Amino acid sequence: MLMYTDDLKSLCWTKVPMTQNINTGQGLRDLGEFGLIDLIARKSRPSSAVTIGIGDDAAAFHLHPNCLALATTDTLLEGVHFDLSFCDPARLGRKSLAVNLSDIAAMGGKPLSFLLSLAIPETISLDFLEAFSSGLLEIADEFGVSLIGGDTCASRGGLVIGITLFGGQEVQKLTRRCTARPGESIFVTGYLGDSALGLKLLREGHRDGDAISRHLDPAPRVHEGLALAESGLPCAMIDISDGLLSDLGHITGKSSMGARLYLDKIPLSREYSEYFGSDDHERYSLALGGGEDYELLFTAPTYRKCEIEKLFRNFGTPVSEIGEITAVPGILVLSAEGETVQGIATGYDHFLPRDVNRS
Repeated sequence: MLMYTDDLKSLCWTKVPMTQNINTGQGLRDLGEFGLIDLIARKSRPSSAVTIGIGDDAAAFHLHPNCLALATTDTLLEGVHFDLSFCDPARLGRKSLAVNLSDIAAMGGKPLSFLLSLAIPETISLDFLEAFSSGLLEIADEFGVSLIGGDTCASRGGLVIGITLFGGQEVQKLTRRCTARPGESIFVTGYLGDSALGLKLLREGHRDGDAISRHLDPAPRVHEGLALAESGLPCAMIDISDGLLSDLGHITGKSSMGARLYLDKIPLSREYSEYFGSDDHERYSLALGGGEDYELLFTAPTYRKCEIEKLFRNFGTPVSEIGEITAVPGILVLSAEGETVQGIATGYDHFLPRDVNRS
């Protein structure tokens, strides 16, 4: 089976006037669009699965028999998804691919190859792009993924990063959002709220710490997602990008189910717990609604809990049982005393005003 990508367009840097400041784009202007493509292509990891890579009008790659193709795409906008005043280019490159890798992980798939599109303003230097591409291709190498093409153009606004990632998995092993059933337990990997706390700390002027690293350089659970799919343990799965309540809502909505979550079972890191102290509303608000943790959220039969815990011990990754699926629509968040908790942020929505989004 061949998979064909979009054309690699010819767009000229001279369409947008460039400044004469050598520190803000002079080197990039001298290099030119195709020089930049060659620079990134030279760093790209070759793959035997890729029949036609960078350099033609389209790329092509093989999938195994009975392997369904997976495709996911994300666009990251300067000033919306990242702030260059506290986001270094290497970690920005890593995160740009990590968010796509997390989507493939949520389907229980194996990531294979990706396309990169960049809209670059004149304020971005060649040194920035060198570091960005190094970080991007570093995480690609970590997960055995190949860059096979893309597009570049000049931007009159901020930096825009677009990645389309392809993957594959056998049809019967794919995990989806729509297959949760009543009585199943709800599990989550890792700790929740650290990425949102990291963003909060960055905005407060901090630059170091585990939570900040979790925000700037998230670790997609690719190996764990693939192992779950191969084991047949999960019934429904999603990654946490918009917040626990929002993403659990995608599972319950697509499955026409409801859920109960137990607040005291939500996994919190030591740094997170120490920052917020004992105020439950503050303590759990970011963990339930903050987003960008890129942990796996999945349902499975309760009797398989021991198998799940054993699987995750192989990776050294924490996994927690935090609730159960119900036949009654809606998500109830319950305190340790069994009381319903109200007024906690539900997750990020790009089309709501920023003062409504609490992440």
